[in-house]
Amino acid sequence: MATYQRIVEAALEVLATRGWRHASVAEVAARAGVTRGAVQHHFKDRDGLFTASVQHIMDTRIHEIEALQHADYPDGERTRTIVHTIIELHQGTSFTAALQLCVAASDDPTLRSRVAAMELEVGARGFWALIELLRLDGNDPTVRTTVQAFLDSARGLGLAGMLNDDSRRRRLVADRWAAMLDELHTTNPDTRLRPNP
Repeated sequence: MATYQRIVEAALEVLATRGWRHASVAEVAARAGVTRGAVQHHFKDRDGLFTASVQHIMDTRIHEIEALQHADYPDGERTRTIVHTIIELHQGTSFTAALQLCVAASDDPTLRSRVAAMELEVGARGFWALIELLRLDGNDPTVRTTVQAFLDSARGLGLAGMLNDDSRRRRLVADRWAAMLDELHTTNPDTRLRPNP
């Protein structure tokens, strides 16, 4: 498992820094400190290596979101802390690697179907994990639309953060999103904060 983890982390770094076109299995093996044969033992081909690596980091992100359910929050800071955490999960190497994969998939029909299915699955899991985390009513259309808009905004902020240091504006946008998501608890009595189980 340690070897697999090293390969995955190396693949994400290579994909993020070299881009899809120039990312190679040989470079991943070198960065991971393993042989090409070790990489091929875990992944059947280049596409499988990079797709599985992004899938792995997305799964990890979902687990990180779910783990927020058990965190302690200062009074009145629960939503704000969660929103800032979600937005920061869309920064850095893992987000850049996922974006590189999506761009590559837009030009490759075979890769597109694999990445689209992965995005659909992970997106749905993340969406419902966040609904649960914010203790909102997932049956309410306004709640669903607002939460999806927030997640789309987090992606957009991730893209902006790739181009320059956008941290100050990102914090301001996150604070506004936290306020809007908190308003969902007051505008609909069925979405009021529920205590942790």
